Amino acid sequence: MSDLLAAIRGLANAAEPLPGWVTGGQPTAEQLAAFKAAGGEVVLDNRDPMEPRPLDEPAAVRAAGLEYVSLPIVHGAVTLDTMKQMHEAVKKLAGRKALLHCSSGNRTAAGLIPYLMLDKGMEEEEAVEVAMRIGLRSADLMEIALEYVKQGHAKTRRTDAPR
Repeated sequence: MSDLLAAIRGLANAAEPLPGWVTGGQPTAEQLAAFKAAGGEVVLDNRDPMEPRPLDEPAAVRAAGLEYVSLPIVHGAVTLDTMKQMHEAVKKLAGRKALLHCSSGNRTAAGLIPYLMLDKGMEEEEAVEVAMRIGLRSADLMEIALEYVKQGHAKTRRTDAPR
């Protein structure tokens, strides 16, 4: 178990799908501070700002000394453009230690599928398996993520990506 994953112990669906990136549900202020202490740099929040939360997350993230990025993946309103925005955002996290989350890990896991396939060279089956292992439960979100990959984005797929 990596130091980053150990730091967020107790987080719903906590996982480390890629080295340096941990995913899961809503973190607490204590988990954010522990993530920072373990070398964490940035938090990517996929929750809708209107969702009820146990804390003022942007303030708690900044108080912990972390960068805060909000990219809502809103239940019932996810489009191909949402997946494009998520894909572009996660590409910017390459090489950084990041915590990516929603309320349970479901939306974040779906949003990672395009990155896993297009940038990490995973086949569909492997990317979906990783997403399910880290919290994906929605077939609808999975289908939107896969459609994003298939609609013209396959031409950007790396064929030399490490496996």
